[in-house]
Amino acid sequence: MELLSPAGNFEKLKAAVLFGADAVFMGGPAFGLRANAGNFTFDEMEEAFKYLHERGKKGYVTVNIYPQTHELSDIAKYLKTCEQLGADALIVSDPGIFSIIKQEGIKTPVAISTQANTTNLAAVNFWADLGAKRVIMAREVRKNDLEEIIKNAKCQVETFIHGAICISMSGRCLISSYMTGKDANNGECTHPCRWNYALVEEKREGEYFPVYEDERGTYLYNSKDLCLLDRIGELVKMGSSSGKIEGRMKSIMYVSIVTGVYRQAINEALKDPDNYKAKKEWHELLGSVSNRGYIEGFYGAEEDVTAINRQTSGYSRAAAFLGVAVKDSHNDELEITCRAKFAPNEEITILTPDLRKINVTPELILDEGGFKIDATRPNYIYKIPFKEKAPVGSLIMRF
Repeated sequence: MELLSPAGNFEKLKAAVLFGADAVFMGGPAFGLRANAGNFTFDEMEEAFKYLHERGKKGYVTVNIYPQTHELSDIAKYLKTCEQLGADALIVSDPGIFSIIKQEGIKTPVAISTQANTTNLAAVNFWADLGAKRVIMAREVRKNDLEEIIKNAKCQVETFIHGAICISMSGRCLISSYMTGKDANNGECTHPCRWNYALVEEKREGEYFPVYEDERGTYLYNSKDLCLLDRIGELVKMGSSSGKIEGRMKSIMYVSIVTGVYRQAINEALKDPDNYKAKKEWHELLGSVSNRGYIEGFYGAEEDVTAINRQTSGYSRAAAFLGVAVKDSHNDELEITCRAKFAPNEEITILTPDLRKINVTPELILDEGGFKIDATRPNYIYKIPFKEKAPVGSLIMRF
């Protein structure tokens, strides 16, 4: 099973590869559903595909909006450019875009996005008969149905294994458009499903009645996050072609740790899927990154009231992200780019791409000029004494 990770920008792409992704999915300068992600210019895409292919990895481009007619001519040019730059697949939702790919003779393989709401075997094989190489299943598909689909599908089947769950059918959200004028189906989602709500009676303006026990309102649509870590053995045994991690808007810490955990999980499952068991430390690492609480969703029959986080619309995490190693450690020191403040004599943890935790309490921190400092500042480069080995890309964290 391929491990497919999100690449919101080039830096996150490199982190995903370093921590074990087989492939990444990315957005280009237009026509993807994450308009506020870093995304890639055409020049960056060309460099990214070169970087990936030199390492035996793949890169898929999301072209999964539902376009208006006036956009179609630009989309045709865009698709051709993606092919010329070296994309390994195009991820599409709209039948119109799919037909343009065929009409223009574009040979890049097509994967049908989860936005197409493919929930059954007949739909999978419909797309396969039209020429799709892969279908990304909707997250509403239950385990038994997924097993039947993978067994009888005429093309590859990709499944989501981790990340945020949209409350709408596979993300086909209309709430954002109605409430903010920002069209989620064209990449501008404002995430109103995460907001807190209260009931108002039309003649009692200003009086807010709680829908649930929280007096500030309730989080009616705030789904917990998907985590199928305990099910990787099952998915490998079923023959899922790819396990996908959601999160092009998430941090480097998120991309690195989640990729690293599922890399090890898939490796273990491939050895013996029948006896696969997720390790406690993997769950602990997933708890260290931003999340809204975890469920197995429809796959694990957790689509009932327990699937909603009514306590908060925010994230929780068990660790702070302090920085990233910018060079392999050498000469008994580690050079890092800082992401959050920390000071000498504070215990920090270095997490390597193979998920080794190395605890260290640096007695001093040096700036780029070699001077001692009292505390770091974000976006500056520093050096700390460090006698062990840690490669570039290792995370600096505080648990």
